[in-house]
Amino acid sequence: MDYSKLLPLVAVLLIGLVGECAAHECYVCSNQTGNTEKCLNTVKICQQGEDACLTEIRWGSTPYFSLGAQKQFYVSKRCAKKEICQRIRTKHMPYCTHIWYEDWTCSACCLGDRCNYYVISAAPTATLSTVLATLVALGVLLRSAMAS
Repeated sequence: MDYSKLLPLVAVLLIGLVGECAAHECYVCSNQTGNTEKCLNTVKICQQGEDACLTEIRWGSTPYFSLGAQKQFYVSKRCAKKEICQRIRTKHMPYCTHIWYEDWTCSACCLGDRCNYYVISAAPTATLSTVLATLVALGVLLRSAMAS
């Protein structure tokens, strides 16, 4: 039997098996204050069937009540099944407002190894521009009211 013709077929099958067996990886952390340290350095090999990386971003004050507590970001990252990831994202959608004076939660799903390194959130930029625009508008109104 001529095995030279089977060699390419065996090579393709082995490459396919290696691709199937290759583990999916995500960055993982839980309720970290920002996307730093553990959220950028801890990687987990996901379980079979966990084909997505889930990132949850929460903006709010500390978990316990404290009068005048500063609000900050809390980041959590983990492996998840794509369907569960989408369900969580849909659940958080009504609360993903990015309004700086309210508590809010957003989530994002991505596919691919270590795809959740960055946290995509426009909250600080949007908040700053919104606040500046509001202050400028109030200043113009106040100036025109005082001039009259």
